[in-house]
Amino acid sequence: MIIKPFKAIRPSEAYASDIAALPYDVYNREEAIQAVKGKPYSFLRVDRAEVELSSSVSAYDKSVYEAARDKLYDMIQDGYFIQDSNPYFYIYQLTMNKRVQTGLVVCTSIDEYFQDQIKKHELTREEKEQDRINHVDTCNAHTGPIFLTYSSQEVIDKLIQTVLQQNAPIYDFESEDEIRHTVWRIDQESVIQQLMQLFDDVQALYIADGHHRAASAAKVGKLRREQHPTYTGNEPYNYFLSVIFPDNQLKILDYNRVVKDLNGLTTSGFLEEISKVCEVEQLGTQPFQPSQKAEFGLFLCDQWYKLKAKHIPDDLVESLDVSILQNTILSPILNIQDPRTDKRIDFVGGIRGLKELERRVHTDMKVAFSLYPTSIHELMAIADAGKLMPPKSTWFEPKLRSGLFIHKLEG
Repeated sequence: MIIKPFKAIRPSEAYASDIAALPYDVYNREEAIQAVKGKPYSFLRVDRAEVELSSSVSAYDKSVYEAARDKLYDMIQDGYFIQDSNPYFYIYQLTMNKRVQTGLVVCTSIDEYFQDQIKKHELTREEKEQDRINHVDTCNAHTGPIFLTYSSQEVIDKLIQTVLQQNAPIYDFESEDEIRHTVWRIDQESVIQQLMQLFDDVQALYIADGHHRAASAAKVGKLRREQHPTYTGNEPYNYFLSVIFPDNQLKILDYNRVVKDLNGLTTSGFLEEISKVCEVEQLGTQPFQPSQKAEFGLFLCDQWYKLKAKHIPDDLVESLDVSILQNTILSPILNIQDPRTDKRIDFVGGIRGLKELERRVHTDMKVAFSLYPTSIHELMAIADAGKLMPPKSTWFEPKLRSGLFIHKLEG
């Protein structure tokens, strides 16, 4: 796999913690507006520039992308960001609840994306792609990294650990959610070359999170090629900003479901239908977190139940817990045919905990399901097979911060 060093535009050290922000797609518009209050340097003001504009302006209006560009380059001009004079790699380490994941910040090839050497497991939506295409193209920069993974290699791990031990970090801070973010710069040319050679032997990269950002970055690169027919392939727009983590350091959390109604069934009728496809055990008021595949928690009428699917398909995709739940309960019993578009279903990331499922059932929902998490190896196997996972199959924590690294496309 091709990895390239780049001249990062990055925060001045004094502003790194103030600038770093959760990814743009974690928030809806109102949440983004609330998130930037009292935070004049938050990178959300670039990634979601509509927070600076009247609510009457569409989030997809041309003026939003122009405001993002102006905000970014004003912050660069005013010294909140600096740009390294030479192309480097960077190491980005996140520590959450004493669990550490250490990634390499690089640029990856749009050609390898189009050739499916950078592998996908999720469909993208055209309107979301177009939003980020407009943002990248107008800003002339990749402002949010793509979260990639690969089959871990001990020799790469050891080299990165050596760099950590021999160099002081350029950033080291704790964000509001108590996640520690530490960044090192790799400026030794010999180490840069060694890493590039080592990644030549990596067979594939996998998108863990950021399918829309990756698709948009690749399509902007293709657009720039069309605008510059004499391109050499070395221009920055031929590569996109990525953070690459070894698979053995990543953890996928559960991605749970809540549904507004029982599709006209009574509570007893609903449980009777479920008993045809699952073993059902009433647990009482103690929340149930599944501990193995094909096991589900059900919260209904202030009671928790343990469900165990009676049949597990052999197919890679159909055997995912999200698929089993969809195909045995959500679709045939609750009539949730398309979870992408059905307004009766919502999704709750595991980071919020099982109490959030209870809260939703007590406020705007009728029933909740807790799931066993998809594994990183299931994700990679499905991507290797050229298949797609159902929507909302994975929830990665911790989230990479935007604003710590910016990759300029031209000029």
